[in-house]
Amino acid sequence: MGPEGRHAIVIGGGASGVLLAFQLLKTNPSDLRVTLIEKRPEIGRGLAYHAGNPEHLLNVRVTNMSALPDDPEHFWNWLCAQPAGPLCPDPYCFVPRHAYGDYLADLIAPLRSRDGTQGLTVVRGECAAIRENPSDVAVTLADGTCITGSTAILATGHDAAAPLLAGHAEPWASPADAGIDTNATVLILGTGLSMVDYVLSLLRYGHQGRIVAMSRRGLLPRAHRRVDPMRFAESEIPFGAEIGPLLRWFRRRIELHVAAGGDWRGAIDAIRPFTQRLWQELPLSSRRRFLEHARAWWDVHRHRTAPEVEARIGEALAVGRLTVIAGKLATVTPDAGGALVRYRRRGQAETSELQVGAIIDCTGIVRDPGASTNPAVRSLLDEGRARIDPLRIGIDVTPDCAIVNRNGSPSRRLYAVGPLTRAAFWEIIAVPDIRQQCAELATRLRGRDS
Repeated sequence: MGPEGRHAIVIGGGASGVLLAFQLLKTNPSDLRVTLIEKRPEIGRGLAYHAGNPEHLLNVRVTNMSALPDDPEHFWNWLCAQPAGPLCPDPYCFVPRHAYGDYLADLIAPLRSRDGTQGLTVVRGECAAIRENPSDVAVTLADGTCITGSTAILATGHDAAAPLLAGHAEPWASPADAGIDTNATVLILGTGLSMVDYVLSLLRYGHQGRIVAMSRRGLLPRAHRRVDPMRFAESEIPFGAEIGPLLRWFRRRIELHVAAGGDWRGAIDAIRPFTQRLWQELPLSSRRRFLEHARAWWDVHRHRTAPEVEARIGEALAVGRLTVIAGKLATVTPDAGGALVRYRRRGQAETSELQVGAIIDCTGIVRDPGASTNPAVRSLLDEGRARIDPLRIGIDVTPDCAIVNRNGSPSRRLYAVGPLTRAAFWEIIAVPDIRQQCAELATRLRGRDS
């Protein structure tokens, strides 16, 4: 394909890619076409919204999950228009993850091109390499196909973990598909939202064995509540402060809010509009300290579960179906029954043993881009067209989402959106943040002359 007119190539067809493609094409520009490259058979689902366990609920309320920043009721209205109805009583509820995948697919469907000359073309395949030339970009797929365009945008989402070790099972597949013995002890690494989803899957598939979840601190996600909103005045927020004074200020504000009858959730929600600026103005040493010491606490308060999910997990804990351990793996020795695991509890020197039938790594996504198995990301890093940020949590991008090369120069044709840009924006893994980022980048790209 040649780059006649303007041609944006979006690499990744999960939520980030679909939201960007929609924003680029929503005004039906005649001089812009978009090619969306996705290796999965369906677009809009990615790791987060694939059709799986119906008990896997969104961890953000319907009212905050609109794909459109300027139309907050869009998702709710779509739900209300479905044959089965909205699935829940009002926009402050939580619906199954797969429903959001259906929503994104419907959002993008009217934009698909009939002849490939304008609108959206979806190409099923895996991007193997990206090359930036003076007048265009060339994207090569794993099958050798080459697509050229005027810009390329990485929207690869969360990078799934590297090849599995002995005894490990795939966290994104169902326990039945993974062949997990229903009577075996299952060890889940991580105690966040992915762990919660996997426990629900195990229970749904009739698992009878012990479920053990382990993380460094043993913290579980808190749950959502309907709370009165709180407001921060921008002038009262200590932008640019070191992390210590900043967190002390924030804790004090939460204490005052709770003392006045409020809920801590209101304070967390109120700081959300400012978190990207707070992150960007934090000194590098403070960012590092936050990641090491405070991130886990922030995550369990910020990324919350639906109340009905909290109830299921609470029940599993109460009856002993689920055990949570604060500790760290020491060794994993494969054996006939799965693996013998040695671990060290937090604050203890001696190790404990646990015989497990399977190990599920729910510590989340690959956080170090240097460990990425995504060939598109790898090609950019290997050829110096991208570089890893100093904290190794993402690739370097400018505030305008342009990818920065090995020499520190921003590209004019290569961009990135979504979780890959967390080094620059930090809060960029949830739809409310990504939809805004995609809308702003699309506006810039639509306005360019080249």
